Amino acid sequence: MQFEKSKKHTNKMEPASAPLGGFLHNLRELPRNFWAAVFRNGMPTSERARSKAVFGNFFLHIHPARVHCRVLKPTATLGLGVITAALFVILLVTGVLLMVYYKPSLADAYDSILDIHHVVPTGRIIRNLHRWTAHGMVVAVFLHMARAFYTSAYKPPREFNWLIGLFLLVLTLALSFTGYLLPWDQLAFWAITVGANIAQSPREITDVLGITQSFDVGGFQKAILLGAHTVGQEALIRFYVLHIMVLPIIMVVIMGVHFWRIRKDGGLARPRAADPPPVPGPPAGAKTYGLMALIRDTSPLVDRDLKNTIPAWPRLFYAELAVGTIITAMSIAISLWADAPLKEIANPEVPENPAKAPWYFLGLQEIVSYSAFMGGIGIPVIVLLGLALIPFLDREKEEVGVWFSGRRGRRVACRSLLLAAAFVPATLAFTIRYGWLRNWFPEIPQIVITFANPGTLFVAVFAVWSLFVLTRTRSTRLAAIALFTTFLVSFIILTYFATVHRGPNWGFYWSQASWPELHGE
Repeated sequence: MQFEKSKKHTNKMEPASAPLGGFLHNLRELPRNFWAAVFRNGMPTSERARSKAVFGNFFLHIHPARVHCRVLKPTATLGLGVITAALFVILLVTGVLLMVYYKPSLADAYDSILDIHHVVPTGRIIRNLHRWTAHGMVVAVFLHMARAFYTSAYKPPREFNWLIGLFLLVLTLALSFTGYLLPWDQLAFWAITVGANIAQSPREITDVLGITQSFDVGGFQKAILLGAHTVGQEALIRFYVLHIMVLPIIMVVIMGVHFWRIRKDGGLARPRAADPPPVPGPPAGAKTYGLMALIRDTSPLVDRDLKNTIPAWPRLFYAELAVGTIITAMSIAISLWADAPLKEIANPEVPENPAKAPWYFLGLQEIVSYSAFMGGIGIPVIVLLGLALIPFLDREKEEVGVWFSGRRGRRVACRSLLLAAAFVPATLAFTIRYGWLRNWFPEIPQIVITFANPGTLFVAVFAVWSLFVLTRTRSTRLAAIALFTTFLVSFIILTYFATVHRGPNWGFYWSQASWPELHGE
């Protein structure tokens, strides 16, 4: 009886003590269980474990499990894609911090920028960082596009990703442009005014045709951009919403698709010489498959040898982390050294002279000074359409991943650079010295000026040069290199010319020190 009593007592105590002991055990194991829930496979110690770490992590899964050794060479990509992504992350973080204090209203916008700069702790650094990284991202995207073009990274099967890259370029410019207005100073107000007038440039055509009253495309574009006929509260709130929400969301989605397509298209473009010769074995059609593989895949990864490849974890991630860290450090150093520009509060009654668009649109503004429509709409559409068609017109079977497609491409690129570097400044110097058609024939119809101006002359000469290269070399790839190089060099020259040498009333001056206003003239 005593034994039964003791046993009964023990059975009663077990339900109370066992859960307590289990709870204490689970509490002790909490850190380990949490770590295992996040990182299912633990620390990767083998190639299989490294691959599983990539597959099982949302942020790492945009990378392949293995990458080619050439990817880690700085000369292969110059790290421009990683640099662009790192700058975008910096912009997101600093943008969220600035949103805490910024007030998107005409009465408070400028004062809130002053508070951020002078009152908010670290506000000056955050604002500078946001401004300079925005400019840096524009430069990085242009360079990234040039790198992809000159290494033939648009060729099959990468045509669609090239189009996505062009869309990301437009989105980057739109993000920077919409953020330009938010400080609501004189620089921002008149820069956006110039941009709005460029959007209104189709009126140059509709006025000549006499259909503006019934078909005002330019006015409609300006109204869509500003939400009104002038830059005011509607434009400020519209640009603010686009800048902080709409465009960043689209950018994140499209960047995700861009990264995903890089994986699905076989990784970064590389020449055949980077891969070892195929190992003798059964013919391609005899390749074995698993039970569920009913058809042969056409992916670029099929039959790709694993030699000269390494696990993406950890070397690729270390390389990306290193590039991101360097770019962040450089951005912070620039932000500590130079303040983002901020002029006096916007005043529609006191126009800036010269009123200039953001620097990445100054090349267009130089052409707009001759023809609003061709500079603002015509030539940008021609350039974007030409860039979009390149992968579908250049179908030559040749090496990808080789800079300039070899020696012949380098020669064509150098000659194209010399042509643009000589022709563009010579044309600008001629117009400054002798004027253009309107100066010679004051009564000339505007429609002639629209389609016969320095901008259209550049397009025509560069197109003829490209056709000449095509007929001499019988290579669409070399013709594309000639055309792309001339447009890239002319864009740089026009941007420099409009930035440095255009002063009050859009006149030519060797330096800002010679502007008449600075001497009281």
